Amino acid sequence: MPWIVGIDEAGYGPNLGPLVMTAVACRVPAALAGADLWQALAPAVRRPTDPADGRLLVADSKLVYSTARGLAGLEAGVMPLLPLRACPTLACLIGRLCPAAAAELGGEVWYTGASTLPAAIAADEWAAAAERFELTSRERQVVWGQVRSVVVCPRRFNQIVDQGGSKGAVLGHGLAELLRAGLIEEDEEPAFFFIDKHGGRNTYAALLQSAVAEGFVIAHEESRQRSVYSIAGRPRAIRLTFQPRADAEHFCVALASMISKYLREVLMREFNRFWQERVPGLKPTAGYPGDAARFFQAIRSAARQLGLAEEALWRRK
Repeated sequence: MPWIVGIDEAGYGPNLGPLVMTAVACRVPAALAGADLWQALAPAVRRPTDPADGRLLVADSKLVYSTARGLAGLEAGVMPLLPLRACPTLACLIGRLCPAAAAELGGEVWYTGASTLPAAIAADEWAAAAERFELTSRERQVVWGQVRSVVVCPRRFNQIVDQGGSKGAVLGHGLAELLRAGLIEEDEEPAFFFIDKHGGRNTYAALLQSAVAEGFVIAHEESRQRSVYSIAGRPRAIRLTFQPRADAEHFCVALASMISKYLREVLMREFNRFWQERVPGLKPTAGYPGDAARFFQAIRSAARQLGLAEEALWRRK
């Protein structure tokens, strides 16, 4: 049974708050290795173009979540893969998905990890949909592996930008962390990685080689449409494909996009709550350019009183 791994991020564009990158892995029968998992799991999931009929919506997070729609649909969609029933708090979820991030988040003045989960829905309300997802996955012999995330807060974000010379270095750093995270079991089954392209970048061989402890990275194609690599010298066949809008074509990439967005949004709720308690009347922010400047100007005085340097809050481009 080959492995399929999808990787995507949320929060690359903002000036405020963390960037989150996530990997979602599953094992599938050989017959489904190149199949459309939306179709294979159709009794439990749907695309945005399908009618809203109680199935879970799985798509690019921008199509599932917006400030107007709220967090409920996004939270329901990721619930089957996240231990929300076993993790009643954000700190618990961080410990499961990205334990290495706990110390970094602990250094952020706004982070408590005390937010209760689920954050926007009643677990019982979506229990039937989650159970249908689990049942359909078993029937189709789709076995879900661990979910792993990387969280990069502004101070480290700025350090990586300074060292790498561009903002794109942060995405490379996050990807390398995920590739080293032991996403797939040690066996001889082939593994196919699908990764959303990092902006307009077409070449990834050097980045991948630095993240691979054993083996040699071979480039097969490097174009605007896709960049494809394999890793020689390993017991299993490994193929990595970078392509734009990978979340529209690959189910695991869409789930990675959604989980990244969900984790960032729950973190941003704590970020906004902290600053709203210190600046009366402050409206929350998503951290994106334009509105981020408004928010940052409003919290400057409070930040100075807390002894916070600009680089600890404002992400450089």
